[in-house]
Amino acid sequence: MLLAIILPFLSFIVRGKILTGILCLILQITLIGWIPAAIWAALSLNNERAEKRNEKLIRAMRENRK
Repeated sequence: MLLAIILPFLSFIVRGKILTGILCLILQITLIGWIPAAIWAALSLNNERAEKRNEKLIRAMRENRK
């Protein structure tokens, strides 16, 4: 999470979203754009974590049915 706030573009690149990271870097270059870029990266990271949790729960529920 700290990486998403300090270097938002790098947070995307580390997660394999190269084009999004480049777009975020362009936004981050301006001082005004730094705050939206950091918020965007943090929200994206939280959404990705939530999706992984949901997928894990769905798999567990499907296994319990069998």
